[in-house]
Amino acid sequence: MRRYFLFIVFIFTVLSLAAGHAFPEVRLKKGQTVYVPVYSHVFTGEKGHPVNLAVTLALRNTDPKYPLTVTAVEYYDDHGKLVRRLISKPLELGPMASASFFIKAGDTTGGIGANFIVKWKAEREINAPVIESVMVRTGSGISFISPGQEIRD
Repeated sequence: MRRYFLFIVFIFTVLSLAAGHAFPEVRLKKGQTVYVPVYSHVFTGEKGHPVNLAVTLALRNTDPKYPLTVTAVEYYDDHGKLVRRLISKPLELGPMASASFFIKAGDTTGGIGANFIVKWKAEREINAPVIESVMVRTGSGISFISPGQEIRD
């Protein structure tokens, strides 16, 4: 029985390696446009009462050697209308540095289908940053993240 188990583990490991699941390919980029979904509120309970959420957009430079420059952080509502730009000039993030942007829980201008568009660039190919939103309702136990997704400009 033990040999059978070890054989199955071995086969699974080989297949995973062959499929690229065990060691995912590192994504090197010189820049991206990233769409990040956010929720200024969610509906809960039997009657669908809205619960406002605080939103934090987190940008993390994952490259240990090189900086990146954030050129745009834009907040859109659920109709696709630009609500506001969160930076007025480029923002440099050094190696392994982070930045965050906050939308308070009472700000429902984005609506349930709100999103951020984040644009960044680098002088050379670097590890792609981690860009995600974190939504929280203090005291309710509601908290979750939404990862960013690269899109075409």
